[in-house]
Amino acid sequence: MADFYIEDWFPLIMFAMLGILVFTGLPVAFIISGIGIAFGLLGMAYDVFSFIEFFNIVSRIWGGIAENMVMVAVPMFIYMGTMLEKSGVAEDLLECLSVLLRKVPGGLALSVTLMGTIMAATTGIIGASVVMMTLLALPVMMRRNYDTSLATGTIAASGTLGILIPPSIMLVLMSDLMSVSVGNLFLAAILPGLVLAGLYAAYIFIRCQINPALAPPLPDSEAVEGMELVKMVLRSFIPPVLLIVLVLGSIFGGFATPTEASGVGAVGATLLAIFKRRLNFKVLQDVCERSALTGAMLFFLFAGATVFSYVFRSLGGDDLVIDLIEGSGLGPWGVLLLLMLIVFILGFFFDWVEITLIVLPIFAPIIGLLDFGDHLTVAGIEASQSHILTWFAVLIAVNLQTSFLTPPFGFALFYLKGVAPKSVRIQQIYKGIIPFVLLQLLGLGLVMYFPAIALWMPNTLLE
Repeated sequence: MADFYIEDWFPLIMFAMLGILVFTGLPVAFIISGIGIAFGLLGMAYDVFSFIEFFNIVSRIWGGIAENMVMVAVPMFIYMGTMLEKSGVAEDLLECLSVLLRKVPGGLALSVTLMGTIMAATTGIIGASVVMMTLLALPVMMRRNYDTSLATGTIAASGTLGILIPPSIMLVLMSDLMSVSVGNLFLAAILPGLVLAGLYAAYIFIRCQINPALAPPLPDSEAVEGMELVKMVLRSFIPPVLLIVLVLGSIFGGFATPTEASGVGAVGATLLAIFKRRLNFKVLQDVCERSALTGAMLFFLFAGATVFSYVFRSLGGDDLVIDLIEGSGLGPWGVLLLLMLIVFILGFFFDWVEITLIVLPIFAPIIGLLDFGDHLTVAGIEASQSHILTWFAVLIAVNLQTSFLTPPFGFALFYLKGVAPKSVRIQQIYKGIIPFVLLQLLGLGLVMYFPAIALWMPNTLLE
């Protein structure tokens, strides 16, 4: 019988402790960094970790986070999204889309989906998007006698598109963790994001076509025609689209790095606020404070995750995970499906930040070594490790959208419930998100089975 040494199982015990302590309500940054430090000290007691390695952690936090120029894009994109929330862009956009889709079954719900798609390409902040769309759209949908579950499910699902559609803060973080190009990830995520938005729109249209009572049409009295409609489109639809072109077009066209493009987006959002005469000192102060607090929270999590992942790997966590996977007898597809299942289950209990920071550093090297044959050959280009990691990152991103919608800790659900009218019950919200979670899983399966959805754009535009 093989000898049992407790120190060999420290990495798995670290994960178990993380799963337990996250329910205490303490800040996650304190939990993951505290576990890392505690097990580093425990490793010293068992002579499997040395004190000098703590200094390596400090240098990694400084060089990998504080000095990382890619990370500068994160607070800039946060500022852009927060400024757009205050500038009234979304409110005007929803009004314009609802008028344009007035005669389409489920027109207002489709307007919310389109608004969520457009705002996802300008903000990337899930909490702000869900709260903003709930305040703007839900009262209107309730007054139009929309089915409550359909209305809340549409808002929650559409608000989560910002995690996938560029410029997503999560993709910026993933690119750094996996050492792949931000531009590649942005390109790879566009079509999957549009596929999900298309699935949402198709579901809403078909369901409302079958049962029109779920989404009564807007009255003719609210119709806008002629030059008034043209003015509305120019005033409400063109500005956010133009900002998307400026930000993403500058990246894909090679005119700017993602960091520089984030600055373009921040300036563009500020100019839109000035154009709409919504910018004053109070708004600017509020935007700066909220951006600073959100950025500080994220960077604190980055630092804590660096501590956790370094100690985990130093204690032999990588080797332990590889041994467990190899011992399972699963092939490349079995390993991939297992990892997708793990991420989906973790989404019931953790936010995307914790899952990304903990799972990716451990599993990305494993995925990069797997051989999927010709499955990832797209546009005549054979898959390299970079292609595999890009595809895997997009799969994780699509999968993590479910983490915002799945109870008990679906953050989008709490954002929505927190600002929704009191008549909206949490049971109605849970009922409403079930079809959209299934659609997200369908989208995940499509990207997995047809990798060209993710790899065609980076292969054809950048190779």
